[in-house]
Amino acid sequence: MTRYLFELWEGLLIALRAIGSHKLRAVLTTLGIIIGITSVTLMATVIGGIEKQFDEDMAELGTDVLYIEKWPWMTGPGFKWWNYINRPNIEARLADVINERSVYAVAAVPVVSTSRTVRYEGVTISGVSVEGSTSAYPLVRTVNLERGRFYTDLEVRSARAVAVIGAGLAERLFPLSEPLGKEIRVAGHQFQVIGVMARKGSSAEGMSEDNQIKIPFTTFSNLFGTRWRSVSVQVRVEPGMLERAQDEITGIVRVARKLDALEENDFEINQQASLREQLAPIKLAIYSIGIGLTALALLVGGIGVMNIMFVSVKERTREIGIRKAVGAKRRTILIQFLIEAIIVCLLGGLIGIGISLALTGAISLVLPAYLPVQTILVAFVICITIGILFGLAPAWSAAKAEPIQALRYE
Repeated sequence: MTRYLFELWEGLLIALRAIGSHKLRAVLTTLGIIIGITSVTLMATVIGGIEKQFDEDMAELGTDVLYIEKWPWMTGPGFKWWNYINRPNIEARLADVINERSVYAVAAVPVVSTSRTVRYEGVTISGVSVEGSTSAYPLVRTVNLERGRFYTDLEVRSARAVAVIGAGLAERLFPLSEPLGKEIRVAGHQFQVIGVMARKGSSAEGMSEDNQIKIPFTTFSNLFGTRWRSVSVQVRVEPGMLERAQDEITGIVRVARKLDALEENDFEINQQASLREQLAPIKLAIYSIGIGLTALALLVGGIGVMNIMFVSVKERTREIGIRKAVGAKRRTILIQFLIEAIIVCLLGGLIGIGISLALTGAISLVLPAYLPVQTILVAFVICITIGILFGLAPAWSAAKAEPIQALRYE
């Protein structure tokens, strides 16, 4: 064991001296590895960020929440929109019917939204999402409040002009003051701020509750109208009962909408699982393209390392002959050149990871970006693997060289 460790240490020192004596060549050799590792880590960063954001968005939708809506969530090639546009709108009263008749529903709430302009004193913000629902909304969807409270059932029944605003809106409308109790104007209508939601950040689709206002459904109906809007009825069901609940609620909705037994559903029941299934092929295609491109970059980098290692072996043929003449074994020579190839790849990988870390911050401004420690460790493993695979042929050619012929080499 001591002999093997000594051989490794000696091989490491010789490899470092060889790299140090040709610094420029070593740097140029690592360019391919730098590009390859940067591509790998950046691809993993972007895909990991999108995957993490997607999971967070799916968690927001809820694994045990059903969405009764006019339109399906996913539409692909061949989607026949004319089959859906003439469907009757979903009405808010459907939530009451489900609450009364469903065995598996924990709570059902109507949700309707619009985009309006919000003003406070001299600050005006356009395109703000205004969402109306009932006081039972927190029983269906998670609502994290940073301060204040959600509107009550009494405020819903009396159509009070109260609002819960997102953290982003709070910062922009009230940069230096406390928002609770302040009066804001939504499309010219006065609302009192009673709560501020905790910051969530943008979703994968670029949307965010940070720039949203939640108001009572009755208030929304009085001010903006719901007659010509299709409401989304959102239902949280008992844990583990999603499939049974979906069948039950389908029957309840069909009866409520007076559909004949032979008529097709004129509504959609959307859920997180179906969205994941339909997006799975898209995610697989993205991963496949990314892996293919990064594998190509690493292949080019590995070929560059192998080429330079063959040059290094040729330049040091006489040195190899001398070492063999004084008793160095094939294994020792092989290990020496393999270590040199691995160090070159690790240097390239280290620089590539450094570039990726620097670029991750810039990417996160445009796309979700997440670079976990596991990705960095995998990148180093890839560097070692490339060093072994592409350094083996040059190292073996050096190891099997005949001492006499190597000594005669000019």
